[in-house]
Amino acid sequence: MKLRCAVIEDFQSVATTVVDWSPVTDDVEIVTFTEHLATVDEAATALDGFDIVVTLRERVPFPAELFARLPRLRLLVASGMRNSVIDFDAARRHGVEVCGTASSSTPPVELTWALLLGLARGIVPEATALRTGGPWQSTLGADLHGRTLGLLGLGKIGARVAQVGLAFGMDVVAWSQNLTKERADEVGVRLAASKEELLAESDFVSVHLALGERTRGLIGAAELARMRPTAYLINTSRAAIVDTDALLAALNVGTIAGAATDVFDVEPLPADDPVRSAPRLLATPHLGYVSRANYETYYGQAVEDIRAFLDGQPVRRLG
Repeated sequence: MKLRCAVIEDFQSVATTVVDWSPVTDDVEIVTFTEHLATVDEAATALDGFDIVVTLRERVPFPAELFARLPRLRLLVASGMRNSVIDFDAARRHGVEVCGTASSSTPPVELTWALLLGLARGIVPEATALRTGGPWQSTLGADLHGRTLGLLGLGKIGARVAQVGLAFGMDVVAWSQNLTKERADEVGVRLAASKEELLAESDFVSVHLALGERTRGLIGAAELARMRPTAYLINTSRAAIVDTDALLAALNVGTIAGAATDVFDVEPLPADDPVRSAPRLLATPHLGYVSRANYETYYGQAVEDIRAFLDGQPVRRLG
């Protein structure tokens, strides 16, 4: 009798076609779910009777309560090698192996620049106007060359964003609580003396920090007020780093020139969320890691994880 595997959050219906699942299909029945499982009750109902679950990034939490309600579950595969929404202690107590996959930082770097450039040159309003008979040229583009790019965070993603900024001829400055001058020098950027200094001098501010107690709400009303009225904020990291209410207020009154975000407090974003209609905001539905190459890695290694588990030799264990 085959084991049952649920592949959840497959919004684009590509999980079973982007890679070859044949190494496991003799032993495992694959079932995909294209709708978001928003609550523990929804997840417990949908996943009841499955032995294996493949989940994408951190879209669906797996707390102790959910493990307790999935007695057949034996393997949970999560894309990436870090996951903050899985209760690993509960997984161990319930005898569930948790495995991960590799994940590339290239797609979020590229999306960061797509959003930044889209903001700077008014791509969305200009393209929309062209297609709908609107005005011919209605915005005045913001230049990048010679302008200051401020990076909150200079890790793997932040450093690669910095390299592109330097290639555009931008003055790149960075800050985080633990950032050293040695690291800034290594990347070839300036170290800001403080978060406040970075915000005050930057024409574009891009967030590349991990979410934690020190970074939650790091950018609020006071910080946005320090930014130039001609400056733009880009967040492709975690929604909770930026106070959404404060950002919406700043956009509504024009405290800053604009913002772009790929991450939200609740995902998928509710239909009536004010973010959807905020002025001066370019928003995308969490596309940072959504690229063909990344999906090939996620699902290809998920197949490897399942095969290794079936063979009694789990790989890429998490927790």
